[in-house]
Amino acid sequence: MAISEMHPIHRFESWQVWPGSYDNKFIPGQYPHKKSSGLFIDKTTPVASMGSCFAREIRKVLIRQGYDYIQEETDHPASVHASAAWERTYNTFSMRQIFEYTFESFRPKTRWWISPKTKQVQDPYRRIILYDSIDEAQKDFKSHIECSQRAIKRAKVLILTLGLTEIWKDKSDGSVICLPSGPYFNEGGSLDDYEFKVSRYSENLDNLEKIYKIVKNNNKDCKLIITISPVHLWATFREDMDVISANCNSKSTLRAVADEFVCRHNDVFYFPSYEIATSFTMMMNKTCFEKGKENFHINKETVELIMKHFLKAYSKGVKF
Repeated sequence: MAISEMHPIHRFESWQVWPGSYDNKFIPGQYPHKKSSGLFIDKTTPVASMGSCFAREIRKVLIRQGYDYIQEETDHPASVHASAAWERTYNTFSMRQIFEYTFESFRPKTRWWISPKTKQVQDPYRRIILYDSIDEAQKDFKSHIECSQRAIKRAKVLILTLGLTEIWKDKSDGSVICLPSGPYFNEGGSLDDYEFKVSRYSENLDNLEKIYKIVKNNNKDCKLIITISPVHLWATFREDMDVISANCNSKSTLRAVADEFVCRHNDVFYFPSYEIATSFTMMMNKTCFEKGKENFHINKETVELIMKHFLKAYSKGVKF
């Protein structure tokens, strides 16, 4: 009687085999990338980014390393997170709305929040951007649209970091607020018009496809890099599961969405920020978490490790 082998005979590349298993050498600090990503970025390539907290870290490193990182509205505090004053965008719905108001039409039923006590005007669709009056808000937003158009039209590479799947949706028109936060929320502003929900695979994939369509209609040569933010949920609005489980569901859903989206388009690429932070650092017996009260964030050492691999994957001649 023949005895079958436990493992099939097949020729794998080293990056296809789990690092350190059998005779595949594990090199601490060296994530198993393919030799070529199929995308090349040099210091003259205009790069834009948008997304969750980790988008801010990408911005910092690219600027520090001398890359042509697109910076619009540099005097606006919300621009420290992205290439324009988009602020932090944690979900694909908020991202899609940015592309819609930049190039198409986005007219939600509730355009501005008025804080009940201080009467500050707040933009519900960009995280905690405040004004003293409606006139000031409208004037600034008109200018913001022009800056947003310039940033996206100029980009040869656009990096989108996907954060979470939990959203707050307007019951009447389906628009999604960024977060129930800021003075409107803190001063007791009503959220009766909104419902909390966990967005699902198909919804997030549809959002990315709509973003892709808008980008290509306005900048056909732009390539996209999709990455999952390694920053974990600080809290969950879900009442049916704990925050760690909710975080796992959120990241897993977005990772599956990213995989399908990348497979559909030959000019869209995936970069494993989340995998480097959560799996690869563990293999080196290190933690990816910041110490103290913000231990859901990623520490500086892990950010540097991720960005070194990012530059190695997309820039020629980058060595460790």
